[in-house]
Amino acid sequence: MRKSTLICTVTALIAGSAVAQTPPPPDPAKAQASRDGRHDFDWEFGTWTTRLRLLRNPLSGAAPDWADYQGTSVVRPILDGRFNLVELSVSGTAGRIEGAALRLYDPRSRQWSLNYANARSGTLTTPVYGGFDDHGRGLFYAHDTLDGRAILVRFVITAAAKEARFEQAYSADNGRSWETNWIAVDTRQ
Repeated sequence: MRKSTLICTVTALIAGSAVAQTPPPPDPAKAQASRDGRHDFDWEFGTWTTRLRLLRNPLSGAAPDWADYQGTSVVRPILDGRFNLVELSVSGTAGRIEGAALRLYDPRSRQWSLNYANARSGTLTTPVYGGFDDHGRGLFYAHDTLDGRAILVRFVITAAAKEARFEQAYSADNGRSWETNWIAVDTRQ
C-alpha cells in the first residue's frame, strides 16, 4: 500500500469512528485496565496467513451456515505503535472479504478501540473496546444492532508465538449466552 493511500485510509477511519459512536457503558467485570497497554499489539506487526470461518446466519435460530476463507492479514504500526492498521484480504467459495481495522489506544482509559472498515460497503462497524489481561488474552465489547435488535458484541484475541486466534460472538440476551460468528486463525509468514 502506498504511503499516501495509507494516510488517507487512516484519516478516514479516525474521522468516521468519531461520529456518534461512544464506548459501551462501564461494566465492573470489564473494568479499566490497570496497566499501560499501548504495546499490546506489538507482537502482531507483520504479515500473516489467515484462515477465516464466517457464520453467514448469526442469531437466526437456523442451522449454522459457515463460509470458509483464506488469505492474508498485514499489520502495521502507526505513530510508534500507539495505533495500528490491519489489512485483511481473504477469499473462498462464498466470495472475497477485504477490509481494514484501525486500532486506537487511549492512554487515559488504558483501552483499545478496534474499528473495522468494510471495503465493499465503505462503512465502519461499531467499534469494540477493551484490552488485554495479564495472560495476554484480549477482550473487547460493544453494544450494536443486528437486523434491528439490540445485541452485545464480544471480540476475543488469543496469541501464541507463531499463531493468533480471533473470535467474534454476538449475544441477544445481554451476555447470558454467546454465539460465535467469526473465527480467524492467523499463522505468521
